[in-house]
Amino acid sequence: MEMSVSEKLKILGAGAKYDVSCASSGVSRKSGSGQTGSTVFSGLCHTFTEDGRCISLLKVLMSNKCRFNCAYCVNRAENDIPRASFTPRELADLTMEFYRRNYIEGLFLSSGVVGSPDNTMELMIKTVKILREEYRFGGYIHAKIIPGADERLAERMGRLCDRISINLEFASRRALKLLASDKSQTDIIGSMGSVTNRLLENAEERRKFKSAPPFAPAGQSTQLIIGATAERDYTIVRLAQALYKRLGMKRVYYSAYVPVVKHPDLPGRDTSPPLVREHRLYQADWLIRFYGFTPEDIFSDRDESLDLEVDPKISWALKHADFFPVEVNTADYYTLLRVPGIGQRTAQRIVQARRFSRLEDINLIKMGMVRRAFYFITVNGRFLGRCAPDNPALKFMLRDNNINCQITFDSLMSAKRLEDEGSAAGLISAVSASSPA
Repeated sequence: MEMSVSEKLKILGAGAKYDVSCASSGVSRKSGSGQTGSTVFSGLCHTFTEDGRCISLLKVLMSNKCRFNCAYCVNRAENDIPRASFTPRELADLTMEFYRRNYIEGLFLSSGVVGSPDNTMELMIKTVKILREEYRFGGYIHAKIIPGADERLAERMGRLCDRISINLEFASRRALKLLASDKSQTDIIGSMGSVTNRLLENAEERRKFKSAPPFAPAGQSTQLIIGATAERDYTIVRLAQALYKRLGMKRVYYSAYVPVVKHPDLPGRDTSPPLVREHRLYQADWLIRFYGFTPEDIFSDRDESLDLEVDPKISWALKHADFFPVEVNTADYYTLLRVPGIGQRTAQRIVQARRFSRLEDINLIKMGMVRRAFYFITVNGRFLGRCAPDNPALKFMLRDNNINCQITFDSLMSAKRLEDEGSAAGLISAVSASSPA
C-alpha cells in the first residue's frame, strides 16, 4: 500500500532531526516581481530573531533509504525502521503548501543515499529547481551535498540554494573509518575545498559583474558529532579553527550524540547526550571567531577537555589570574574582551565612552556589563569584587548554576534592579591542503 504524503512527512521529518547544521541563513533577498517568499539576515530554523519573530524551516529528508551503513545514524542500511521517499514534485508541493499556510519560511533538505550519491543529488536538485523555477520560490533553501557526488552536481545545487553543507561528522579519520566506512574524509575535505574555491570565484564574478548569478550566498557549513567517539575538546576546537581559517567555513555546528542504535563502538542507549559539553564547545567556538582566542589560549594548561562547570572565558581567566585585574579606563579593546562579563558590544561602548570622561561603576552597568566582570577589573583604581581573581572560591561563585553570584558594593545598590547579561593533526593538514591558495 502506497504511503500518503503526510505519512512520508512523519517518517522523513523525524529522520532529519539529528542534523543541527541549519540554524541561520546569513543572507538577505527580497522577493522580486512574480516571486514567492523572501530571505532575511536575522536567521532561520526554529529560532527567534532580534525583533521577536519565530522563524522556521521545513527540515526533512528526501529519503531515509540509504545504502550507507554509518553506525551512528538512525537511517543506516541495516537499521530496521520504516522507509519512505518523496518524489521531487511531492516535496516541492509540500514546501509551497506549508509556506502558503505560514508554517515555514524555507526548506532544509538532506537525504539518505538512494542508489548512488549522484542519483540522490539529482533528485534533490530537481526538487529545488521546481521550487525556484516553476513556483518562483524566493525563500531560504539549505541543501546537503551528498559525500561522493560529482562536483558538477554541487555546482548546480549551489546555484539554486542559499547555503550548502557537507557534514564532516568526526574530528579524526580513525573515527570516520570505524563508524562510517562508506565515507572518506579525504573526499569530504576535498569537496569542501572545491566549494570554497567556487565561493571565492563567485565573489570575484559578482564584484566585476553585478548581474552574475550567486553561488550559495550564505556560504557553507558543517557538523561535528560530539561524544560518540574519543576525540578530546582540544582536537575538535583546533579542527574548527582550521575550517574557519583555511576553508572560510561559515559555521561549524556541534551535535551531542544521541544513542539511537546499538553498536559495540558507540555509547550505550542508557548514556545521556553530552549537552553541556556541546554548549561549552559552542562557547569556545565563539571565543575563537569573535574574541581573538586561539585553541592554545583556551587549553593553555594542557588539559584537552573544557571545564563543564564554568564557561571557557571564565576558565581562562581563573587560570590566568596574574592577567587581572585590568583597569577599564585604560585597557585596550582586546584586553577588555578577555574579561568575563564584557562582550564585544560592551567593550566597544567602553572604548568610545571613555574618550569623553572617565567611567564609573554605574556607567559600566548601564552599558550592559555583567556583574561578574567586577571580579576581574578595577574602576579608577578601585577593585569592587568580593574576592580576588586568584581566590579558589571564585570558581564556585561563578558556576553557571550558582544563583548567588552577586557583587556587593555600595555604589551599585541602585543598579540591583538591572538584569544580568542576559587524530587531528592529519585532518587539519588536509584542511590546510584543501584551502584556496
